[in-house]
Amino acid sequence: MSEPTDRPFHKGVYILPNMLTTASLFSGFLGIMWAIQGQFESCALAILVSALFDGMDGKVARLTGSASEFGVQYDSLADLVAFGVTPAIMVYQWQLHAYGRLGLMAAFLIVVCGALRLARFNVNTSTSSKKYFIGLPIPAQGCALATLVLFEPFAPGFLATHLPEASLVLAYALSFLMVSRVRYAAFKEYDFVKAHPFSSMVTAILLFVMVASQPKALGFLILFGYILSGPVHTYYLLLRRPHILRERTRTHS
Repeated sequence: MSEPTDRPFHKGVYILPNMLTTASLFSGFLGIMWAIQGQFESCALAILVSALFDGMDGKVARLTGSASEFGVQYDSLADLVAFGVTPAIMVYQWQLHAYGRLGLMAAFLIVVCGALRLARFNVNTSTSSKKYFIGLPIPAQGCALATLVLFEPFAPGFLATHLPEASLVLAYALSFLMVSRVRYAAFKEYDFVKAHPFSSMVTAILLFVMVASQPKALGFLILFGYILSGPVHTYYLLLRRPHILRERTRTHS
């Protein structure tokens, strides 16, 4: 519901959601400092904290009716730093520096593809579906690289041996997915407030306990599953049901 045009503060800046966005930006900035100092686990945790604040600012803005165009643009700039620049510096200092220019370009590609992803989202936000994101969201990309750093002590022997190569491939793959047309579930329309079957609550509790028991090990696996879900859903399920793909194409055109 839009605000009356005679309100004197309708073009003002809303403090609460933008403070949360600032907290996300500050956490991303701290991550950059820690990555430069070689404190990669601290940097990874800073990226995850940024993701927490990034999720809160939008929710608070919608619940309090304080969403604004300024907040949307400010949030995008903060996201580019927290989930674009910070993960790029982290993964370059951590693994990609060994590949010279190839690693440098992989890190830069994370930043530029993240910027393109955010720009496309802002342009299409009024017409895009609430069920799906077009392209991998930049927070998911940043959190995937962050959880990979935390997952390192739990990596199996083969992956641990080839972790630099895996990081290089993952950096290029995540960059491509951000600017692709692959659809990812947005989870915007799932109502956590309304009543659900008792089995749903039990399942949610079991998942919470499982993740809380080994968050460093399971965090990356869950995000990796989400990353794979996009191509599987888009190129397998939808291609097997071309009528759904045509309907969604008309919706987004």
